[in-house]
Amino acid sequence: MDSKRTVLITGCSDGGMGAALAVAFHNAGLHVYATARNPAKMSKVKALGIETLTLDVLSRDSINECVSKLSKLDILVNNAGTSYSMPISDISLDETKKVFESNVWAQLAVTQAFLPLLLKSKGMVVNQTSIVSTMAVPFQSAYNASKAAMAIFSDSLRLELEPFGVTVIELKTGAVSTNMIQNQKEFTPVTLPSGSIYQPAREAVEGAMRFDNMSNVGMPPEQWAGEVVQDLLKKKPSAIIWRGAQARMARIGTLFPHGFMDAQIKKMTGLDIVEQKLRK
Repeated sequence: MDSKRTVLITGCSDGGMGAALAVAFHNAGLHVYATARNPAKMSKVKALGIETLTLDVLSRDSINECVSKLSKLDILVNNAGTSYSMPISDISLDETKKVFESNVWAQLAVTQAFLPLLLKSKGMVVNQTSIVSTMAVPFQSAYNASKAAMAIFSDSLRLELEPFGVTVIELKTGAVSTNMIQNQKEFTPVTLPSGSIYQPAREAVEGAMRFDNMSNVGMPPEQWAGEVVQDLLKKKPSAIIWRGAQARMARIGTLFPHGFMDAQIKKMTGLDIVEQKLRK
């Protein structure tokens, strides 16, 4: 029987943070189960000899099928998620519910399903949230709110599972240069609806929704994953791990009065330009 520690990661399609984590854990000597809804999108991970499994986190049947294929598990990384950009005044409640379905309810469903294995191993649950769970970012409220919700679930789970010897860790991830922004452009709307109150500044707002000002900010995913895995494999890892571009700034920002970072956030996201155009 393989004596290696085992880790299962959700959302490991090539080019994303999950794939980078799979490679970093693999390089650290763990037996990795890289999962995704579409196994064909994990070709690069599979080519490295990493075991891949089908797991659609939105399907209870798919989750249960994946659980049945494992006999042990030491670390579960809830990484799969989705994003959505839109002003609250124009937000689609249906799209917002989809974000919460992927970023909150699916993570809880996966955690519950794999928990029996983690209880046996006295293992670890790692929940991917974000630095945006701690701040207001213009036009990203649905995504940020889902991450904030998961952050609270994660912290509560940390306390609830502590008596059973299961560790729960939250990843407050900053900007990482992955394909998430491109996926958002492909699968979710990044254009304002007709009649939006932001119509006079449409171009600037849609640029902010596409993260145009953030295109060169992210940390390389390999670097981010290497640092995260090193942190997770410590004898006593921190309950919250801050890694990625802007993570240090975000952590410091939580210590300042409410709204202290507004000016910097506006400049980073392009909201300052939006304000100028709307005031004309």
